[in-house]
Amino acid sequence: MATLTIDGTEIEVEDGITVLQACEEAGIEIPRFCYHERLSIAGNCRMCLVEMERSPKPIASCAMPVGNGMVIRTNTPVVQKARQGVMEFLLINHPLDCPICDQGGECDLQDQAMAYGFDRSRFAENKRAVPDKDFGPLVETHMTRCIHCTRCIRFVTEVAGVEELGATGRGEHMEVGTYVEKALTSELSGNIVDLCPVGALTSKPYAFNARPWELAKTESIDVMDAVGSNIRVDSRDGEVQRVIPLLNEDINEEWLSDKARFACDGLRRQRLDTPYVRKCRKLAPASWTEALAAAAGRMKKAAPDRVAAIVGDLADCEAMAMLKDLFAALGSPHVDARQEGAKLSSGARAGYLFNTTIAGIEAADACLIVGADPRREAPLVNARLRKRHAMGGFPVGLIGEAVDLTYRYDRLGNDAALLGDVAAGGHAFCAVLDAAEKPMIVLGEGAFARADGARILGTARTIAERFGMTGDGWNGFNVLHRAAARAGALDLGLVPGEGGRDVEAILSGAESGEIETVYLLGADEIDTSRLGKAFVVYQGHHGDAGAMRADVILPGAAYTEKEATYVNLEGRPQRTARAVHPPGEAREDWRILRALSEALGKPLPCDTVEQVRARMAEIAPVFAGIGSVEAAAWEAFGEDGGPDAGPFGTVVDNYYMTDPISRSSETMAACTRAFLSPAEAKTGTDG
Repeated sequence: MATLTIDGTEIEVEDGITVLQACEEAGIEIPRFCYHERLSIAGNCRMCLVEMERSPKPIASCAMPVGNGMVIRTNTPVVQKARQGVMEFLLINHPLDCPICDQGGECDLQDQAMAYGFDRSRFAENKRAVPDKDFGPLVETHMTRCIHCTRCIRFVTEVAGVEELGATGRGEHMEVGTYVEKALTSELSGNIVDLCPVGALTSKPYAFNARPWELAKTESIDVMDAVGSNIRVDSRDGEVQRVIPLLNEDINEEWLSDKARFACDGLRRQRLDTPYVRKCRKLAPASWTEALAAAAGRMKKAAPDRVAAIVGDLADCEAMAMLKDLFAALGSPHVDARQEGAKLSSGARAGYLFNTTIAGIEAADACLIVGADPRREAPLVNARLRKRHAMGGFPVGLIGEAVDLTYRYDRLGNDAALLGDVAAGGHAFCAVLDAAEKPMIVLGEGAFARADGARILGTARTIAERFGMTGDGWNGFNVLHRAAARAGALDLGLVPGEGGRDVEAILSGAESGEIETVYLLGADEIDTSRLGKAFVVYQGHHGDAGAMRADVILPGAAYTEKEATYVNLEGRPQRTARAVHPPGEAREDWRILRALSEALGKPLPCDTVEQVRARMAEIAPVFAGIGSVEAAAWEAFGEDGGPDAGPFGTVVDNYYMTDPISRSSETMAACTRAFLSPAEAKTGTDG
């Protein structure tokens, strides 16, 4: 510990921190532009100047480590004059376009100019002009405003791991750009909009849509992947205008993936806002009474073993709990939430969670990735893996397709049989796992969604037990989900009951005529052509694949339009908040299922959302602890026997279009055109 005096007050701080951080701990705010606590120190802007005893001139507090006996002064006339001088230099070339700048109202330069700005300029020469750059469809540039803080450069290099931004030229001729004219290819590129302290980098889709003081701000949860990032939804006049990240050190820190940030314009397009019933081979608008009666009529006609339900990737836990109880009342065991065909069971919770937790990655010292591409399946999990890799002492092995993870790894091959070799201790990478104190394994959908997925899970469990990945407060066994609904569905037990059919068997039954009625709760990632002549009821919020095949459509609410529970891949239950109301006659999903149960003559006992949540906690006690992670007991899961030989495939062909919301987004369509080849763009969504 170091003891120093700041503005006459003696404080004790940790060794190795900077004077700026020490001042913050003492409750003194130091102005800055280039400094950011999650990025390396640059010392570019000099706005953080303070006086240090025995120093001939003010020092940059962001770059000066604390020392024992230091005497720091932050509010002297010398400091004030130095900061005013820095501000005057920064404003010499800055354009006076605050009234038309998208950063207005949220601009660090604007705020600091109020405190340290001068009331006139002494600069008579022409201001410099810098050509705008093309960073792609997400980030708008106005480089004349750039103050060369280099936050964006450091972020894409250090956090995103895509070295595509840099500076060319010196002094007044310095420009920040991509060296060669190209778009930023990182799935985290939108974060540089938040980092930019001026209006040089702004959101292209949000440009000129609204001012910050016009927006209603709602804290919520993202559902574009299974990470459960904390977000703020900004809305105006009943429409979502933008989504930005909220700070949560345990999940997303202060970052957000591009799909979570920019796909929100899909919430305004292709929406289902009224019930529909198919008449004369065409879907026609109907009343709720008519639509519910049509759905209930066909469901009652069919025998219980001829009715099935498939749950989609964006379904909330309240709706899934109601669906589970409704089909139990009907006597049908054919309910499955694993659209991708995952061989995960709902019994042993440790067998389907990311047990290490996202923040826990930083404590690991070795990693084996199997059949996964975390960069595209969960960009923020990959960012955490990269962060741990950058600390050093973190060897990573990959069994799967060769992909760019933004950090160095050893590719062990792409044959599932290699997993058996590791389990038997006969692979060279076993020495790495043996030497590690806290090793971890990450299984992706490409591994557990195969026909031999249950055996792969069993083999991975053997690896975890063999190399000490479990016990003593550490669990290194991790399943990497892509769908926001998946962990919650497994907690609630939305898997086939005794004698029940999984998704593949439901589709086969619909083709053969053995399944007469199929209920799709937001299920769009299935091959709807295989539904045959089955009567299809679709409940969801977008006119996607499921709605196109439906005979009855029941319009639901999207995640920004309801208070709903989701469980992230760690097993952490979190709740969204209603930012806007659902369009037209759309309703919350659990209410639709409650009304359908009434029409079926089997009314469910839950009339309020509180009763539904009590029922959820009854099914799985984990729902009683919102926001917390409960460690799962280590139990047996998977099946014995080695995996079949053969390569692991890619599960995400197009990161930007993986669900009904992102497929309806013009911004995500622009990203698809910009970043994918025509052949890849044509294939569209998931692999």
